[in-house]
Amino acid sequence: MKNYSSLAFQSKRELGDFIQTCVGIMLLVLFLQTSVQAQRVVTLAQAITNGLENKNAILAGNLDAAISKLQTKALYQKYLPQVAVEYQYMYNPILQTSILPIGVFNPSFPIDATKSVQFGTNWTQSAGLTVSLPVFDLAIKRQIKEAKLQEQIASLSQQQAEYELAYTIAQTYIAIYLQEAKIKSLVIDTSRTFTSYTLLKSKFDEKRLLKSDLNKAKVNHNNTVQLVTDGIALLLEDKVYLLLLMGTKETTDFDFELDATFSEKFIFANTDSEATVAYFPDLQQLQFRSALTQLQTKSERGKRLPTIGLKGFLGANQFSNTFNPTASNSWFGLSYVGLDVKLPILFGENPRNKIAQLKMQSKQFDLQKDDKALQYATDLVTLKLKLDNVKSQLKTKEENIALSSESIFIFQMRVREGQESALNLNLEEAAMQLLQSDFELNRIQLWIYWLDFLKASGQLTTLWK
Repeated sequence: MKNYSSLAFQSKRELGDFIQTCVGIMLLVLFLQTSVQAQRVVTLAQAITNGLENKNAILAGNLDAAISKLQTKALYQKYLPQVAVEYQYMYNPILQTSILPIGVFNPSFPIDATKSVQFGTNWTQSAGLTVSLPVFDLAIKRQIKEAKLQEQIASLSQQQAEYELAYTIAQTYIAIYLQEAKIKSLVIDTSRTFTSYTLLKSKFDEKRLLKSDLNKAKVNHNNTVQLVTDGIALLLEDKVYLLLLMGTKETTDFDFELDATFSEKFIFANTDSEATVAYFPDLQQLQFRSALTQLQTKSERGKRLPTIGLKGFLGANQFSNTFNPTASNSWFGLSYVGLDVKLPILFGENPRNKIAQLKMQSKQFDLQKDDKALQYATDLVTLKLKLDNVKSQLKTKEENIALSSESIFIFQMRVREGQESALNLNLEEAAMQLLQSDFELNRIQLWIYWLDFLKASGQLTTLWK
C-alpha cells in the first residue's frame, strides 16, 4: 500500500525546488516571529494618544486655541482705565485772528465798534496725562461674548482635527492587524500550493501529465508566494505610515508589534446599542457659528446706542514767541475731568444689509447642522445593515474555505492515485485563491464598517479614552 503522508521526489531538481520553497517559507515565518517578538508593544490607545501629543498639525491647532483665549483676555482690558502720556511741540506760522467788540468794553468807542486781535504765540508745547474710563459701552460686552464663542469654535475645530487623526490612526492600526493575519494565512497557502505542484511534477516526470497542467500548478504556487511578498511590503508601508501619524521622528523604527488582545477588546463592540449624539465637534461647531452670527446681528443693531465714559487730563501748556522750551514764566497748568457721551447718528453704511447678511449666514449654519445630523443618523442605520450583511458573508465564506481546503486535500489524494485529473486540482487551487481574496476583502470591510459606525454614533473616543 502506498504511503500518502510523505512526498516522493522523482528527481534532484524536484527536491531542490522543494527545499528552496521551504527555505522561503521558513524565512517568511521567521519574519513573522520576529514581529511577534518585537521589543515593544503598541496598543491602539497608545498609538492615538502619541499622535495627539506629538503630531505637529495637532500641536499647531493647540496654539490656535491658546491664541483665541489670549484674545478673549485682552478684551477685558478695555474695562480698565486707559492712561496715555501726551506731548506736543508746535510752531504756528499764522496765528489765529479774532474780532473783539471793543465798544462793549470801552464806552469811548461806539457800541458797535470792533477790533481784530491775534491770539496765541508762534511756539506752543503741551505735556500731560490723559485718562479715559468706559462707564457704559455695550460694544465691549458683546465683543467679549463674541470672543468667547470664537474661543469655543477654535477649541471644537481642534477637537475635530483630533477626531479625524484618531480615525486615521485606527484605520491604519486595523490595516496592520489584518495584514499580519493575511500573511500568516498566505504562508499556509504556499505550503498547500507547493504540495499540489510537487504532486503534479511527479506525474509530469512519469510522463503522465501535460506540461500545460504542470505550468498551471506552478502559476498557482508562484501567485501565492508573490502574495506573501507583496503582503510583507504592504505591512511595512502601513507600519511606517502609522509611525508618521504617531508623530514619531524615526519612521524606520517599525520593529514593534500590535496589542495581542486588540481584536478581543474591540471586536465589533457597541454596535447593538442605540447611538447617542454625545461627541460631534463638527455639529457643535456649526451650532456655535450660528450663535456667533446672531450675536453679531445684535452688535450691528447696538451700534446706535450711546457710549458713556469718564475722561480727564492733567498737564501744562507753554506759550512763547521764540523757540525756548525752558523759558521761565511761560508754562501754565491745565487739568480737567469730564463726562464723555457719544451718540452715533450716521455710520457711512447701511446696517440693514449687514444684518440681513448675518441672518442668512445663521440660517446657513443651522441648515448645515441639521443636514449633517441627518447624515450621521442615516449612516448609522446603513452601517448597521452593512455590518450584519458582512458578518453573514464572512460566516458563509469561512465555511466554504474549510470545505474547499478539504476538497483540495481529497483532490491531491485522488491525483496521486490516478483517480482525478490535474486540471480539476488546478481549478480548485485557483478557486481557493479567489475565495481567500474575497474573504480578506470582507474582513477589511467589516472592520471599516465598524470603525465608521463608531464615528457616526459619536463613540470613536472609546478607542483611546
